Amino acid sequence: MDYLSFEKPIEELEVQLSKARELADETGVDMAKSIDDIRQKLDEAKKKIYGNLSAWERVQLSRHPQRPYTQAYINAITEGNFIEMHGDRGVKDDKAMIGGWGMIGDQSYMFIGQQKGVNTKMRQYRNFGMANPEGYRKALRLMKQAEKFGRPIITLIDTPGAFPGLEAEERGQGEAIAKNIMEMSRLKVPVICIIIGEGASGGAIGIGVGDKVLMLENTWYSVISPESCSSILWRTWDYKETAADALKLTAKDMKKNGLIDGIIKEPLGGAHANPEAMFEIVKREITKHTKVLLKMDPQERIEARMEKFFSMGVFAE
Repeated sequence: MDYLSFEKPIEELEVQLSKARELADETGVDMAKSIDDIRQKLDEAKKKIYGNLSAWERVQLSRHPQRPYTQAYINAITEGNFIEMHGDRGVKDDKAMIGGWGMIGDQSYMFIGQQKGVNTKMRQYRNFGMANPEGYRKALRLMKQAEKFGRPIITLIDTPGAFPGLEAEERGQGEAIAKNIMEMSRLKVPVICIIIGEGASGGAIGIGVGDKVLMLENTWYSVISPESCSSILWRTWDYKETAADALKLTAKDMKKNGLIDGIIKEPLGGAHANPEAMFEIVKREITKHTKVLLKMDPQERIEARMEKFFSMGVFAE
């Protein structure tokens, strides 16, 4: 397990707990009281640390190397019955954007999301979760397919942004994202968007227009990353923590400002601490919201979706 800088007290206690258990096994000495004391201190430390996280610490947790990515969620939620679809029927199959059919119980869904990759080789293969225009066009193709067959759409957002390369701009990155936003706003089927890691800029909103937009507890959603914001304003990354606070990018801030519909609680320690529990929580949330959305008239659902996004940023003095 990798530990972040603010998790060092937890790391020290877990090392102590491991050594106490090893000593008990090797010597046969009754260490039950010592083990219970350490475990109690560990629980208290976790509650104290994770209950008072700063915006920058949540950004760090959203990027934790052991944090589960889109494909892990889809495979767990659908219990291995996921059928991946490929290609935008124009340029190529963008490996940073995955999508396909999957079942939860008796309900069929179209799952779409960015995939970062679990090691260096896979991250390069997946372009670090930064989709090109063909990735967004593939996503839209799959959404339209789901609409054709009357199936709900689930998008899992985890990206540092759409790919900013010259070739992406040449192939119409801005147009592809803008078209997705327009088309998603009027899809006739239920759309549930869940931010499971990083939700940066147009790369996130390109698959982020839905009836329900939810964020996991330790994720962030913003027009720009704290590091990029810091480099623009102060010409250095040294003020990234200040930028993270100012951007109001945490799930709590986004909910307070009416930009998302709900926050999904993570297991103590973050999604990476107990992935199986996290998968089950997300599965329950999807099922719960789908049941409500399917009962609505399609036109009523579209109007409510549009009104929600139209009202963002509107205020009266």
